[in-house]
Amino acid sequence: MRSVTYSMGVSLDGYVVDADGDIDWGDPDEEVFRFVIEETRGVGVHLLGRRLYETMLYWEGMEQDPTLDPPTREWVEVWNPLPKVVFSRTLTEVRGRARLATGSLAEEIERLRAEPGEGDIALGGADLAAAAAEADLIDEYRIRISPVLLGGGTPFFARDRRRVKLELAESRTFRSSQVVYLRYRVLR
Repeated sequence: MRSVTYSMGVSLDGYVVDADGDIDWGDPDEEVFRFVIEETRGVGVHLLGRRLYETMLYWEGMEQDPTLDPPTREWVEVWNPLPKVVFSRTLTEVRGRARLATGSLAEEIERLRAEPGEGDIALGGADLAAAAAEADLIDEYRIRISPVLLGGGTPFFARDRRRVKLELAESRTFRSSQVVYLRYRVLR
């Protein structure tokens, strides 16, 4: 069965977006960026909330840009063909390899798990991940912790007061940026 993963960069105090809505504090250096590209290669479909989908639209059509450096070109070549499911109450259409969700988050995940296919079902966006966590749909948490304290913003973990037991599956420290990567499996 395909695993549902939630992977994002996070500040040391647990935020994915700062209080002003910015994510530039977590811009990855080349070592971390290459790691993210490789992690994304293991994704079969990406589920996104509206805000993250609109942010990631930046990459649509970028494969035509001759000024892209090799790592960025590689990212575009991995990200753009990846199938995506967008959860939104306001969007009526999406672009590229995306489609709007037709069911609830649980229904979409159940449908995707039942379909033949390779790769993880990745969650993108803290609000969507919070809904998935509340419904106990996440199999793995993958966290890239940046050495910065934001003091507020959008938290990586849902504040649903539910205890979840985890098992450390992998850890790594990126020497270039002092970013720490942790991969935890949910114990059921």
